[in-house]
Amino acid sequence: MKAAIKKGILIFLLTAWAGALQAQDTVVVRKDSRLDMLTAKQAAYNKLAGKMTNNGLYRGYRLQVINTRSREQAFQVKSELLRRFPDEKTYLLYQSPYFKVRIGNFLERSAAEEFKRMVAKQYPQGVYVIDDAIEYKPTEQDEADLSTE
Repeated sequence: MKAAIKKGILIFLLTAWAGALQAQDTVVVRKDSRLDMLTAKQAAYNKLAGKMTNNGLYRGYRLQVINTRSREQAFQVKSELLRRFPDEKTYLLYQSPYFKVRIGNFLERSAAEEFKRMVAKQYPQGVYVIDDAIEYKPTEQDEADLSTE
């Protein structure tokens, strides 16, 4: 019985001593400031790459101006759009039996909505913002953001 009591006291003392030693240790972590810059740069790259499709185009928006069965009408609207908005690229799609005329390459829906207000003045019959794979070349500002962040 005395051996069991001695064994119990010994286990208690060892446990208390180990607990006291464990609480006395501290760890100081010093982070390199370049890690923050690298993390921000990778986040910006991931944001841009996240908008990319498998075929190298970006996910974005275009305005669909007309959806018609008349090829002549579609070509007429496309040429009018080119004349009125020379800075924006126009697209003529044929999805049997309809011809669709679309304009623009917008990364953000808000930019497409803003341009829609201008186009709708000329074509009040219905201009729609459409999700589409767009042609987009990263601007110098986008590349500068990736290199400095």
